[in-house]
Amino acid sequence: MEEYNKSSVKKARLNSLLTTLLDDPILSDVPKNPTFADVDTLINLELGSAMRISVLKLDGTTLVMNSATVKDLKLAIKKKVNDMEQSSMGHRHISWKHVWANYCLSCHNNKLLDDNEALQNFGVRNNSQVQFVSYVMTKESRRHSKRRKHRFFHGLNKRS
Repeated sequence: MEEYNKSSVKKARLNSLLTTLLDDPILSDVPKNPTFADVDTLINLELGSAMRISVLKLDGTTLVMNSATVKDLKLAIKKKVNDMEQSSMGHRHISWKHVWANYCLSCHNNKLLDDNEALQNFGVRNNSQVQFVSYVMTKESRRHSKRRKHRFFHGLNKRS
């Protein structure tokens, strides 16, 4: 029983110390429940090996490494939006497949379409601003869904 009390006292002290540290104005950019990855990215930002990117119409900024790809930025935006939604409205499902099928990110009027391409190749630097723009698919990328639709209806006709 005494061991449990010592453990709970240590945990309470640690939580108190962490809360005090996070309330410090110098550490205002650290999230309230930081993960190791969040802290690591903030340290890399201070060392100059990460960049801060703001997304138009999204509160706050997103942090990614200098060597990040478009996919890494999309994942960081997804995490940021999901965290914001969770903290303000509770759990709400956003269909990211739908979002990326209808919109893409753009920086300096360049659409960031290739997920494997490095952000720096599109001119994205520290303190750059990206935005969501409408994305119209080409006929080639729609062909698969039309074929599947055709096969689906074709199979229904055979059963009738």
